[in-house]
Amino acid sequence: MNGDGVIFGYQFKNPALLDEALTTPSCKMENPSVKDNQRLEFLGDAVLGLLAADYLYAERRNLKEGALTVERTGMVSSAALCKAAARHSLAARLKRNRAAKELPCNSKTLADAIEAIIGAAWIDGGLDAAKVIFDSLDLTAQSEGGESIANPKGELQIRAQAMVPPRQPVYTLVSTLGKAHEPIFTVRVSVEGMGESEATARTRKEAEVGAALNLLQAQDSL
Repeated sequence: MNGDGVIFGYQFKNPALLDEALTTPSCKMENPSVKDNQRLEFLGDAVLGLLAADYLYAERRNLKEGALTVERTGMVSSAALCKAAARHSLAARLKRNRAAKELPCNSKTLADAIEAIIGAAWIDGGLDAAKVIFDSLDLTAQSEGGESIANPKGELQIRAQAMVPPRQPVYTLVSTLGKAHEPIFTVRVSVEGMGESEATARTRKEAEVGAALNLLQAQDSL
């Protein structure tokens, strides 16, 4: 059982839910019967999207649907979740295979764990509990401090073609996971001389948008 059942400012009434949320699939290598966090991650992904949409709807009153979707994609992206995980030293609390190597800071395992924790909080205390964790993660910072990029793929195309010589973004499907009726797509975009970035989403189009947005944000932070 994990400690006192407190994480991201929320006290679990049922600490077993938090324990499950922190149990990564790698644990099955040592104990095939262990209950890992994948089902909670599935639920938490949907809850996180709801909380992000609710925040943006209230705070970005001047944005239309397309721009709101882009903002939400950036806010709940694996990159944003991994940054939040690093701020809270989440990696140290995860239950993993004892032989597993140290997680890189951008590991999707960290992002999945955050979604699983949100899903566990939803079960434990409903929307209010999930919102405590959402607020603690400070993901809203992803939509502050600059103008929204309404069309990340279009903007990346413009910047790539403005290079000398002109470049072309290349989108590559890295993986398709999950069941046939609910796949999860990971897409990588690369631009010669600019770098590359990945994103994961429920549709290939959203993953491409997220990857483009991540690469643009990485360039803007240089």
